[in-house]
Parts: sequence; C-alpha cells; structure tokens
Amino acid sequence: MVDAHQTFVIVGGGLAGAKAAETLRSEGFTGRVILIGDERDHPYERPPLSKGYLLGKEERDSVFAQPSGWYAEAEVELHLGQTVTALDRAAKTVSLGDGTRVHYDKLLLATGAEPRRLDIPGTDLAGVHHLRRLAHAELLRGVLAALGRDNGQLVIAGAGWIGLEVAAAARTYGAEVTIVEPAPTPLHGVLGPEIGQVFADLHGEHGVKFHFGARLTAITGKDGMVLAALTDDGEEHPAHDVLAAIGAAPRTALAEAAGLDVAPRAEGGGIATDASLRTSDPDVYATGDVASFPHPAAGGGRLRVEHWANALNGGPAAARAMLGQDVTYDRVPYFFSDQYDMGLEYSGHAPPGSYDQVVCRGDMGRREFVAFWLKEGRVLAGMNMNVWDVTEDIQNLVRSGARVDAERLGDPAVPLADLIA
Repeated sequence: MVDAHQTFVIVGGGLAGAKAAETLRSEGFTGRVILIGDERDHPYERPPLSKGYLLGKEERDSVFAQPSGWYAEAEVELHLGQTVTALDRAAKTVSLGDGTRVHYDKLLLATGAEPRRLDIPGTDLAGVHHLRRLAHAELLRGVLAALGRDNGQLVIAGAGWIGLEVAAAARTYGAEVTIVEPAPTPLHGVLGPEIGQVFADLHGEHGVKFHFGARLTAITGKDGMVLAALTDDGEEHPAHDVLAAIGAAPRTALAEAAGLDVAPRAEGGGIATDASLRTSDPDVYATGDVASFPHPAAGGGRLRVEHWANALNGGPAAARAMLGQDVTYDRVPYFFSDQYDMGLEYSGHAPPGSYDQVVCRGDMGRREFVAFWLKEGRVLAGMNMNVWDVTEDIQNLVRSGARVDAERLGDPAVPLADLIA
C-alpha cells in the first residue's frame, strides 16, 4: 500500500506527465500529486502541432490532454511556467526557478526532448523556426498562411517526419517549399531507401523541391529577415523562412547533474531505466522521450522512443511502477503520420543495418500498401500506408518473433493473422 501522506512529483508538463498524473489518481493514489512544467500551457498532445492544428483544421483547445478543470478536480497541483533547476536526491527535493523547493517521496522525470539547433550563421534571424511546442506551432501556422498568400519560399532543413509534415502543410497553404537533406532520400535513417523514395515521389508530386546530399551552411538575411539558405555544395536557395527539423535531443541535463545513469549517445542517449522505467535511483523514474529502457526490439539493448504512443503508454506504466506494481514496459513502438491525402501507421523498430529484407504487399504505385522489414525471416517492423485495420496484426507479427514466409507475407490474399497461426 502507498502511504496517503506521500508526495509524488512529476517533472515535465507534456502528455507523458499528464497521463502519469491521471493514472496515479485512477489507480487510487490519495497522496499529493505535483506536476511541474516549464510551459505556461496545460499539458497537451504534440501530433496536432505538425498536423491538424498547423493546418488550421483543429482548434487550439483540442490539443490539450485534459480539460483545464480536471487538474483541480483530481487534486493535481500544477506549477506551470516553472523550470526545475536542480534535483537533490539525498534531500529528495527539486528546486524551481523561483527558488521554491518541493519535496518528493517518488519522482518522475518526463522532461522530454528539445529540437536540435542549426550551428550555422544566421540562425538568429526572425524567420528561422523550430517546431516542438504549442507556441512554435501558433507562430508557424501564421507564417505558413502568410507564405501561401504571398507565394513565399520556405526552406526546411531535414526530411524527417516533422520536416515532411510541415512541408505538406506549407504546400497546402500554397507556400513554395525546398527541403535540404544530407541523405539520399527522405526518412532514409528510419525507413531505408526503398520506402524513403515513396515519400520523395509523394512530395515531388505536390511541388516540393528536394536538395539531397547537402547540408545548410548559412542563412543570409537583411534587416533581421531571411533572404536565402546556403548549402555546402555551393547552392543558394531563396527563402523567406527556414525551419530547422534536424531531430531532437533528450533533456537529460537535470538527471546528469544529479548523478543519474544516462545512456550513451550512440544508443540514443536518454535517462537509463530498467524495464519498469525506474532509474539508477530507486525513488526516481523516467518516461516519455527522455527515457532509455531495455526492450526486446533493441536486441538486448536499449530503446528511446520519441513518438506520441510512447508518451501515451509510458506515462501510465511509470505511474503504476511508482505505486509498487509489477511493470514491464515492452510495448511495440508505434507512430503515425498524415501528409496530404496519405496516412500511415508504423509499428516496430528497424533501424539501418538491423534488417536484411524489405517485403511489400499491395500497390506501392498507388501508395496503398504494407511494408515489412525482416531479419532472417522475422518481422522487425511494419508500416501500413493508406491501408487500415492491420496494426494489431502487424504488432502481433513483430511481438511473436516468428519466422514467416516472405512470399506469403507479400501476398494480400493471405491474412496477416494466418502467418503466425
């Protein structure tokens, strides 16, 4: 039993933190729950920031994880707009930027990740943007609308998920878009060249220009405004605005300063936890984008996942572990994306070098297919594009580790469920 007089503190005001707080209450915890976030907004979900909200299809209130009144009703104490400056594990306190010290009995670090910055001249210009927070999306929504009205030019550094989703939104508004990407295809490090080319074709058909095999070296401007983006192959790309979409880094500084174990950068970094999301301090847990945890999909190593489903599921898992429940967090990684009239879901984990075969079933030309990444006949990951109601079957294939017949796997007439029957 958890003592009703205990205080559980959650550092991080994103979806993972909000779901952890919700779970603590739904599981019957009656002690104090304190949630500390460095944004002034209530916890919200991030996918709309590059999808529906950015496109103007969703209202601002739709992004929040809970109605604003829920926190008072659930007796969750909010400290918003507050940065945690120090963690004292011996005293079991966290210090806030305003000088307040908060005691905890159990602590959950859900500090998330922050966008990687371009380390080039010109990033201080007003037209250089990142997309991670609601305030970023609010600003960028207006920027894209203005670019669309004026036939303006947007240059995006990075052809990952954020870069491609913003490109789709920008083209929907009518802006001209150029994406600069050092790899030979979009999403090359996630999906490989075979499926990466599908995204190159999709965006090319919608008027996006790609500049592969290059990196930005400088952003030029005048009177504080962007004029162009320069690349390391000597090209100059006219631009009114630039989006840096070159990935995110886990926010581990607080944990590192407190002496908690951190995963090596080669393994994705993050705060190292066990399978129950407990850190090297038995009273401190970590979840969401910042957590690095052992997972079967990592082949005996660690996994750090930056997607929505990890926050949605990891927050509750950490909360239950904090309550003393037996928790093993080993869900199959999952994410989704929407670009133009294309929707997809991806389940599993198949980084470059981990697979030896890609099998597709369906029509790649019409972008209605399911792709599978295999290693020695076992499905590591699957992605369904404009094909629906197959995620559970794909995840079962991944989870089973069963060898499958590649010919049957690629045959749409064979139900996926039959492959592991």
